[in-house]
Amino acid sequence: MTLFDPAPAPRPRHMSRDALETAGRAPRPGGVSDSFVPRVDERVLDVFARAREPDNPLELRDLWLGRVEDELRGHARHPHLAERWRASRPLRPVQPDDVLRSRATVRFVKELFNWYFRDDLYGELRDSARYILSSGAVDEERWGLPQSLKECIRYALDRDWYGYSDSRGRHPAREAIAAYESARLDGLRYGPEHVAMTMGGTFAVSTLADFVLHGRPPSGSPALCATPNYPPLVETVARRHGVRLVPLASEHGRTSVEPLIDALTPDTPLVLLQTVGNPTGAAVTEEGLARLIRAASPSTVIVLDECHEWLGTYEERSAARGAPHVVRVSSLSKTWSAPGLKAGWFLADPAFIAEYYEYASSSFGGPPSFFYTVVEVLARMERWLITGVEDPGPAELKEFEASYGLGLDRLRQAYRAYRTDRLRRIEDLTALRDAATVRLADISARVLPPRFSINTAVEFPDWDDSYRCFRDILRETGVSLFPGILTFCFSGAVMRVTTARPWEELSPAIDRLGAHLTATASR
Repeated sequence: MTLFDPAPAPRPRHMSRDALETAGRAPRPGGVSDSFVPRVDERVLDVFARAREPDNPLELRDLWLGRVEDELRGHARHPHLAERWRASRPLRPVQPDDVLRSRATVRFVKELFNWYFRDDLYGELRDSARYILSSGAVDEERWGLPQSLKECIRYALDRDWYGYSDSRGRHPAREAIAAYESARLDGLRYGPEHVAMTMGGTFAVSTLADFVLHGRPPSGSPALCATPNYPPLVETVARRHGVRLVPLASEHGRTSVEPLIDALTPDTPLVLLQTVGNPTGAAVTEEGLARLIRAASPSTVIVLDECHEWLGTYEERSAARGAPHVVRVSSLSKTWSAPGLKAGWFLADPAFIAEYYEYASSSFGGPPSFFYTVVEVLARMERWLITGVEDPGPAELKEFEASYGLGLDRLRQAYRAYRTDRLRRIEDLTALRDAATVRLADISARVLPPRFSINTAVEFPDWDDSYRCFRDILRETGVSLFPGILTFCFSGAVMRVTTARPWEELSPAIDRLGAHLTATASR
């Protein structure tokens, strides 16, 4: 039985000429913004002021939704929530820092996140959503796994490779990940002892929070979670320990970590930071990241969520990311369009990995052994891609075990298909993002051009509430956008647009948005 038999071919390509031409245009200057400055606005403070129990996240959620329902009037779907809002009154003064330090804030946003997906978008409002630009995921049918990686899954199934395994993952796969990550970092060499394979990024952060924070005294310094951020990640930290939200501003696509550095204390147990923000697509600088790592106590674990570091040119990653108290998390969800596989890894100091082994073997056993081959091949071929290998030779063939039965011709064919798929995918998705930025800048909104990722942040000045904006726009246009409140954007109507959709969906959706905004402005 031989890997890559039959030899894989590249995926079919579908890309609109109109999208490519639009991507080559410069966006209208008045329709773009160079900066994102998060703050806690009066609408947020008002909800916390009116809550009878401000520590009750469900009450906060219902008040937020109740205000939206009340403002929708003839389009309301939950009159009991609107009535609850109308019956409420301000009961206390509330300051922005009260919101950012409250445990209830994290759970409130997560409960609103749940309501958005479960009850609204994929619940009662599903029939209204003709164009869904709010998924945060690539259209897998167009730009899914490269064919070479799909062959690895078939091969593993044929070999019945789904038994028990090392709780950190199979050694050859961890060795391949270590070599790939070493190629991405300046001046640092990883070995398999630095790697633990996981069941995706969210699961990795959850297990890391449990592993790091279990047994910590609840009265100690809070964990620091930079925002914007993904609610499930922040909630999984907040379940284990007190949390302080730290809003980070960005300018010209670069995120400042100064507020995180200022918030550090000698006994801060954990820092959670997305190196590329969701939904802004802005990235922390290596210089800023190095200063954060140096400023933190050696006992402070810094978890870097690197999952959005793609579709952009990253400055050379510094060796500071390999510090003993830093954990780097990656997954297949974004870069390889495979969120449903729940596969990924993290890198950390060998002593940390050795302790984590006991935790993993006691808590969940280990990651799915069925996906070890696909991760190993992915890591090897991705390393060749970023180091400029055009055709594998005998040295690359020797990286694989003899049991795979690989010959040089088969390996070359598989790598050519992988290389073609990956380069086309990067080109297509970048063009779609650039084309969407141009088109969004033409309508009555302000777009924040992202440096990375498939998401674009757009601010709609005619609304002061992102959830209300979602409801109005969906009802009037059939286009679903993702409300910024669901990423801890606590002011205005900052909306996330996922651009990794076919142009024949993306273009008419933006047309509908533009027509509605024009009609709204003329009233």
